Amino acid sequence: MSLPFDLNASSTQDTKPTLKDVWQAQLERWYAHPGLYRWSLASPLTRWLTRRRTRKLFDLMAGFVHSQVLLACVRLDLFCILHRAPASLAELANRTSLAPNVLQRLLLSGVALDLLEHRSQDRFGLGPLGVPLAQHEGIAQMIEHNHLLYQDMQDPLQFLRNAWSGGMAQYWPYAHEKNAAAMPEAKVEVDQFSRYSQLMAASQGFVVQEILSSYFFDEHRCVLDVGAGKGRFVSELAAHVPHLQFKMFDLPPVLALAREGLHAKGLSDRVSLHPGSFLHDPLPQGADLITLVRVAHDHPDAVVLQLLQKAYDALPLGGGILLAEPMAQSQQAAVQGDTSVDAYFHFYLLAMGDGRLRTPHELMSMMKAVGFTHVELVPNAMPIHAQILLGRKSKCLPSNSEISVN
Repeated sequence: MSLPFDLNASSTQDTKPTLKDVWQAQLERWYAHPGLYRWSLASPLTRWLTRRRTRKLFDLMAGFVHSQVLLACVRLDLFCILHRAPASLAELANRTSLAPNVLQRLLLSGVALDLLEHRSQDRFGLGPLGVPLAQHEGIAQMIEHNHLLYQDMQDPLQFLRNAWSGGMAQYWPYAHEKNAAAMPEAKVEVDQFSRYSQLMAASQGFVVQEILSSYFFDEHRCVLDVGAGKGRFVSELAAHVPHLQFKMFDLPPVLALAREGLHAKGLSDRVSLHPGSFLHDPLPQGADLITLVRVAHDHPDAVVLQLLQKAYDALPLGGGILLAEPMAQSQQAAVQGDTSVDAYFHFYLLAMGDGRLRTPHELMSMMKAVGFTHVELVPNAMPIHAQILLGRKSKCLPSNSEISVN
């Protein structure tokens, strides 16, 4: 690993346990008591809690089976088939070429997971979780793509000992520091760029909508999107704010793929393409807002700091930077039990390369370290897709309190 996985863990000479430590140790002793399980089930006041925790533990054990049920439904195109009309077991067996008694297990598993549901006349239809899968192509593509992660993690300990040797690291060649450093000189097949650029574009929809519904772009005149891919974000932002001009910065083969799509959408006059690598090249100047959409978490800290510094240097006084990506959930979310998505992103990014999932505070500290001021978290409705940070290149010298990193 090129850099420590620095999660602000600091050693201390004071090993005296806190009151919270004492309380947690006591809870652990209570949980381990042989009679607690029987007592908790016998009491109506605690039975719900024991059942809930047992169910969560079972879901952890069964999670791989659940993911494979989902993948099988995607590969059989069941969500799209049932979105057109409910169908019986016999009809679906005929369309999928699977034996009815085997397919029935998959369909009933889909019902149990709310992907499918029973309909009249012994037919199956879409369940509440199946509808989005039929409507949003990007979700299905990510489910299919996750199969690489599952293959890499078949032996989790072997994966942890050699995380970057699997299919996921090969899929994202720019995300591993060694591959990224050689990118400008390497002859990477065009198909490889096309493959991951298409996935990025297809899976970016929810993130783009979070940004467009949470930030007011009308004050800006030109936006530079770094790591722009095929231009999904730029295209939707261009339709959302008609007066904006755009610059797109990405690797040359990626922008070559974007050019045709931008021309087809009539955006050639509003978008200029700037091929390059932010590891080696400066960012183009002339924009008053720079956007980083799902870019920072792909790279180690040193690369992110370098990128942020280049963004700061490219902006005019008063310009801003908007950073949007999945981030580690807050302590408040942990109390509410909303942090399970962190486990997925921690391992996905580990398999992908040198990047990592960071907290908003970590990213805000990095933004401040290179000179950005008035750094803030932009509230948005669905943080599971992405959280959004905004920073400014101040028109005046920042105070010591603004540039300090706590």
